[in-house]
Amino acid sequence: MSEKNETGVWQGFKAFLMRGNVIDLAVAVVIGAAFTNIVNAVVKGMINPLVGAFGTQNLDSYSSCLKGSCRGTGDAATGVMILWGSVLGATLQFVITAAVVYFLMVMPMARYLARVEARRKAKEGAQEIIEISELEVLKEIRDELVAQRGSGRGQGPEYGER
Repeated sequence: MSEKNETGVWQGFKAFLMRGNVIDLAVAVVIGAAFTNIVNAVVKGMINPLVGAFGTQNLDSYSSCLKGSCRGTGDAATGVMILWGSVLGATLQFVITAAVVYFLMVMPMARYLARVEARRKAKEGAQEIIEISELEVLKEIRDELVAQRGSGRGQGPEYGER
């Protein structure tokens, strides 16, 4: 019973791994991690120096003391320290990441999908025009045959007369 159960578990696990969603998600995580390194490098190499022109390059050093004087670090610290520089740095990283993803991935993909959809609709429209014109031609042929039958009734053995 345990061999059969193990086989079923392994087959289920294999089926789970072979689903497209799991593979796509794994690729997205790996790409996301690599992309995070790029964004961190841009922030550290470009954004922080720009901010450093007005203050310090390390945004983490920006802070304010909320209560009393802030002295010391760790358990020996006094006062209530607000580390708004860290929040600002994380916000900048988020905004940069979102902008890069939008402008380099989402927007081009949306334009591409819009072009593909426009081509598909144009192709459907052309197909409908062809079908409509074929239908009109068939109607004209039918009308012409009906007209010929109507005008040729008394002229001989054609059209079912014997």
